[in-house]
Amino acid sequence: MSIISKAYAEGAAPGAQGGGMEMIIMLAVFGLIFYFMIYRPQAKRAKTHRDLMSSLAKGDEVLTSGGLVGKIAKVSADSEYIVLALNDQTQVTIKRDFVSAVLPKGSIQSL
Repeated sequence: MSIISKAYAEGAAPGAQGGGMEMIIMLAVFGLIFYFMIYRPQAKRAKTHRDLMSSLAKGDEVLTSGGLVGKIAKVSADSEYIVLALNDQTQVTIKRDFVSAVLPKGSIQSL
């Protein structure tokens, strides 16, 4: 019985010696995975959306996050809101942040 306990004790001792450095390496690997898989793509999407918001101009055809497709009738630099013309008679005011994409010219006529 003493042979079994000695073998068990000898097997456990080498694993406990290098635990500190392995833990630091593992945390660094998880940090890199977090940066490249979560943070970096999200920051890139936020930057492209900011660029899209700053490039909005009157006459652009846009798609909103709610599914509305229309042409920008009025946009001002100091306001967070834009006026979107859905057709000749209907205009809605939406917050600038809800624009999800700028469509190519003539997209509304092709619908």
